[in-house]
Amino acid sequence: MARDLPQLREKIDQIDAAIVALLAQRMEVCREVAEVKAGSSTAVIQPQRVREVLTTRRQWAINSGVDADFAEQIFRTLLAETHRIEVAHERGGVAPTKVADTLLSALDTVAVRIDHVVVAVVDLASASSFLKTLGFALEPTEDADIVTATAGGVTVVLVGPGNDPAVRAHLEANGSGVQHIAIEVLNAGFVQQALAEAGVPLLTDVVVDAAGHEQLFTVVDPSTGVQLGFISRTGHREPMSGHNVRALFTALGNI
Repeated sequence: MARDLPQLREKIDQIDAAIVALLAQRMEVCREVAEVKAGSSTAVIQPQRVREVLTTRRQWAINSGVDADFAEQIFRTLLAETHRIEVAHERGGVAPTKVADTLLSALDTVAVRIDHVVVAVVDLASASSFLKTLGFALEPTEDADIVTATAGGVTVVLVGPGNDPAVRAHLEANGSGVQHIAIEVLNAGFVQQALAEAGVPLLTDVVVDAAGHEQLFTVVDPSTGVQLGFISRTGHREPMSGHNVRALFTALGNI
């Protein structure tokens, strides 16, 4: 049977409508939970329950052939909304009116979330120790001078000086601090074209690593001191490679 794109899209629309209906049911139950907690003086946040939810949902995802990290990301968002609803219910008040169409630009159409923040550090060991103390899990990359620190849906990439002249030059000029903020987008190539058409100065073309991470970078904006990266994940969900980070510092060194 030949695949028909409009029919497949209609099927997706039906599934999405069912998902929204289930979300509405879930949020209604959350309001009931809020009432029970308020009546029994139970704390809103229950860390053990959060761990239980995330662990079981990851296993459900694995059993169903869905990427566990993706499922966890969804349920962390759901838990955050659940917490907001429970607290808002306790405080009372009227919820603001929302509208359906809020897309204002090409970036607004494809931007997903802050994917990670890259921080250049003079002392990698001390910086790693600080984040570990906060509760971040440290994961080495294939590059001994780049460490990924994660906590929930938050990722910080630490880059030490090592023997990279580009990183050393950056640290000598700027000291330790945020080097760039990476925004996850649906398609990095689309963003590259949109930014170029808008006249935004770009530092690199799209850089692709072996895991299928596609990323491009703007130049540092002089008015804000901010440099942005845009990343799309086109392969399997694998840990961040140091390849793209190195490519960025090399590009910086060539300016």
